[in-house]
Amino acid sequence: MSYLWLKALHLIAMVAWFGGLFYLPRLFVYHTQVSTPEEHARFCTMERKLYTVIMTPAAILTLLCGTLMIHKLGLATFKHMGWLHTKLLLVGLLFIYHGFCKHYQLQFAQRNNQKSERFFRIFNEIPAVLLIGIILLAVLKP
Repeated sequence: MSYLWLKALHLIAMVAWFGGLFYLPRLFVYHTQVSTPEEHARFCTMERKLYTVIMTPAAILTLLCGTLMIHKLGLATFKHMGWLHTKLLLVGLLFIYHGFCKHYQLQFAQRNNQKSERFFRIFNEIPAVLLIGIILLAVLKP
């Protein structure tokens, strides 16, 4: 597969992943407000499916395509791309955030959520900050 096809697939997967990273914490905000068992069950289903069917496959595909693009660049080139090292650090933080999303999804499913609506409103902003950094690094290559 050519580098440009990998890059296109990488970007498509990244957009799908970020869609989930933006939406799942928003579901958590609304989930804190539910009052009936039916609402709780509906939110649990939506959260589980979003995480399992969309977010995680998109994250894996993003990582796989990115890794293959780095491989195609070669180690000698990669060593001199400080901007890419920083970008990968931010991507690593995204994977940690992804893991926290799973943690909170399971907490809600077990009816053991200890976090407030306000917490999830703030938590929801983290991927946006990381996205800004990642995009600036990828485009500007400082």
